[in-house]
Amino acid sequence: MAKFIGAVDQGTTSTRFILFDHRGEIVGAEQKEHRQIFPKSGWVEHDPVEIWSNTQHVIRTALARAGIKGSELAAIGVTNQRETTVVWDKHTGQPYFNAIVWQCTRTDEICRDLVTHYGQEAFESKTGLPVATYFSGPKLRWILDNVPEAERAGRNGDALFGTVDSWLVWWLTGGPQGGVHVTDVTNASRTMLMDLDALEWEESILRVLNIPRPMLPRIVPSSDRRVWGYTSKDGPLEHPVPVCAALGDQQAALVGQTCFEKGEAKNTYGTGCFLLMNTGSVRVRSRHGLITTLGYRLD
Repeated sequence: MAKFIGAVDQGTTSTRFILFDHRGEIVGAEQKEHRQIFPKSGWVEHDPVEIWSNTQHVIRTALARAGIKGSELAAIGVTNQRETTVVWDKHTGQPYFNAIVWQCTRTDEICRDLVTHYGQEAFESKTGLPVATYFSGPKLRWILDNVPEAERAGRNGDALFGTVDSWLVWWLTGGPQGGVHVTDVTNASRTMLMDLDALEWEESILRVLNIPRPMLPRIVPSSDRRVWGYTSKDGPLEHPVPVCAALGDQQAALVGQTCFEKGEAKNTYGTGCFLLMNTGSVRVRSRHGLITTLGYRLD
């Protein structure tokens, strides 16, 4: 009988795996740091292969230390550093480039050009986000502009794009052998590519950024009754466990701290200090430069 829930917490500096019982108590955990890569001033990268390797390590180690088998897990979910961008070969799982981290400022010129030619309103009115180096869409455009193999593969339908949740879910569910390519609404809302009202990829912005639609993952709820896929028997759980939940890290904290009512807020202290407030089911636009983004969708 399945007794536990597993959570992958893939952050900016490390990866953790935590096991929870029916009471929500932690019964096992493991953590491992990964390298921070700084090619130039203001540029920040991670090695996606290292992150996946560390994810496998912390899952196996946490299970072994807790004396729990993969078959005892009812489901597994992922929370992740937001906006960090990965592009990989769907046939081999090999990244075309290091992951470009949310902190990275290399897309400054791309963002300035977008504002010059289209203005902030063209993007903010649809996505809730200002044009900024923070978000994933310009990072994806930078990879396509600077890595010819990625650009060709994107045009030919051989490359996949995703934030770290997509990368890990794809590998957990089989990778090149049928891995599921999805992203949840909270991570999608941080790409600068999603229509915040329709919760779908915004076609006009994809055209502006010249991003091939087949590269993008399917957008799914943060917690889904419909299982996206099952962990591979060749993976760290060695058992088919349902994968059906993902949230970007700050939204995961909002849900974890039960800010489900309009007006409730949370502060989280980690790599940075992040304040999120639940504004209810109606989109609210800030008059003071705050970002309107998606809190969660529970299906």
